[in-house]
Amino acid sequence: MGGLRPARLVVLLVPAALLGGAWGAQLIGRLYPCEMCHWQRWPHYAALVLALLAFAPGLPRRALVVLAALAIAASGVIGVLHAGVEYHWWPGFTPCTRTMGNSGNALNDMMRAPIVRCDVAQWTFHGVSLAGFNALLSLTGALAAIALLTRRGRAT
Repeated sequence: MGGLRPARLVVLLVPAALLGGAWGAQLIGRLYPCEMCHWQRWPHYAALVLALLAFAPGLPRRALVVLAALAIAASGVIGVLHAGVEYHWWPGFTPCTRTMGNSGNALNDMMRAPIVRCDVAQWTFHGVSLAGFNALLSLTGALAAIALLTRRGRAT
């Protein structure tokens, strides 16, 4: 079965699950987010709003699902960038990495450095960090939603 209905569920459940996991890791697991972790959350918040609107009558449901899928994909791309910083594949983009803030004064750099660093994974499972999992799940979810929308089937 393809179509709009399952795509709406995907764009609702993927960001809800990932945000639930992020907040659970923060509040229960005491894994505090860095700046780039927060960047990954914002597109998921937007996707949730868009997904909820896609269930409202009288609104352009298909367009809202596409926008939600794009927001989820954006979080996935940020997750790829963040994972690359954690794995030291490329330098960081923010002051919360070791490669930023090299003023020449080590004490000033240490005092300005955030407690939670963007370039150090706080938790991994089989070598995949939370940013890596967000990238994998977000990009897969966004592709699944778009694939469901393009399949022939009921468009309810």
